[in-house]
Amino acid sequence: MKIPSPPGERGNQRRISYNARPDDISPNMTILTWIILASLLGGILSVTAAALFALDARAQYLGGLVSYAIGALLGAVFLNILPEAIELAPSVAAVSGTVLLGILLFFTLEKVLIWRHCHHVNCEAHEPQGHAEHDHGRSGAMIIVGDTFHNFVDGTIIAAAFLVDVHLGIVTALAIISHEVPQEVGDFAVLLNSGYSKLRAFQLNLISSFATLVGGILGYIALQGMQSLVPYLLALASASMIYVAVADLIPGLHKRTQLRDTVQQVSLISAGVLTVALLGMMIPE
Repeated sequence: MKIPSPPGERGNQRRISYNARPDDISPNMTILTWIILASLLGGILSVTAAALFALDARAQYLGGLVSYAIGALLGAVFLNILPEAIELAPSVAAVSGTVLLGILLFFTLEKVLIWRHCHHVNCEAHEPQGHAEHDHGRSGAMIIVGDTFHNFVDGTIIAAAFLVDVHLGIVTALAIISHEVPQEVGDFAVLLNSGYSKLRAFQLNLISSFATLVGGILGYIALQGMQSLVPYLLALASASMIYVAVADLIPGLHKRTQLRDTVQQVSLISAGVLTVALLGMMIPE
C-alpha cells in the first residue's frame, strides 16, 4: 500500500515516480510496463540491427554509428541522468564521488576481464572473421557470458531511470540502445570467428539480450523499497556511460585522422547530443 506524501513533498513525488499514481504517467501504462517495453525493445532492436550490420559488413556505417553513440551517451549523462541524480541526492559531492568511484570500478573490472567488452569492432578482442582460426567456441562463450552480465546491468539502469520519471527512462534507454548496437556487432563477429553459424550467433545474442529484461524487472522490484539508493545508482550509470564513451569508443575514432573523418565524427557526436536534448524538450516530464 502506498503511503501518501505530505503536501510539502509533492515535488519529490513527481521525481520518484513509483510514489505517483499510474495515471499521473500515462492513462494506460504503468512504470513496470514502460520498463518491460524499453528493456525488450532495446535488447531485440540492438541485436537485430547488429546482426544486419555484421552480415552486411559495411564497416563505414558502423564507424558513424559509434560516433553517434558517443554523443547519445554523453548527452544522456550530462543533460539528464547526472542532473537528476544531483537533485535527488543529499549533496553534490556524494554524487560526484560515486561517479569517480564508478569509473575506477569499471576500469578495474575491465582489467580483470569481468567487464571485458569492446564497444567497437577495431579492438583486439573483436578481430573480423577470418583473421584467426576458430577457437572451438571459447572466446564466443566468454563474450556471451560477459554480454549477459552487461545487459543485466543495463536493465537495472533503465529501471532506475524510469523510477525517477518516464522522460529520464526513455532518454536513458535510447542512450543504452545506441551504444549496444556497435557492441553487439563486435560480439557477433567474435561468435562467427569462434565457429558458430550465423543463425546460432544470432540466437545466442538474442537470448543474452533478455538479461536486460531480467535486470529491469529485478531493479524495479528492489529499488521500490530503497529510494535512497536511486541517485547513487544513477551516478553509477553515469560512470558506466562515461567510461564506455571515453575509454572504449573514442580511442577507436582516433585511428581515422583525416580531416573529412574528423568533421564527420564531430558532426555525428553532436547529432547524438542533439537527439537527447530534443527528446528532453519534446517529452513532457
